[in-house]
Amino acid sequence: MATVVATKTRLTRRLMLLTLLLVRGERERALRVGAALLEGSLADLHWMTREDIQQAWEIFRQFSDKGWSFTDCSSRVVMANLGITSAYAFDEHFRQFGIGPVLPLDT
Repeated sequence: MATVVATKTRLTRRLMLLTLLLVRGERERALRVGAALLEGSLADLHWMTREDIQQAWEIFRQFSDKGWSFTDCSSRVVMANLGITSAYAFDEHFRQFGIGPVLPLDT
């Protein structure tokens, strides 16, 4: 099961899938996906603490040369806290974290 980092921004990105389904005329499917996400049967939601957000902000400030978004930095903090050692991403930022395999880039 996947872990979804649930900052407001990250959760919004996940819920964009629901909007995409809705736009495609799949309201019932969007309702099922949304319910599964929020009840935890689709993914484990991890709500960031104030300390997580502060740590992400410090990383964001410290590594301004990397081009990492605040969402990237938030993901890095949560991944470290939860012991997650691989990621799925379409840019080089997660590889720069040095966390382990980044799919599909490392496949």
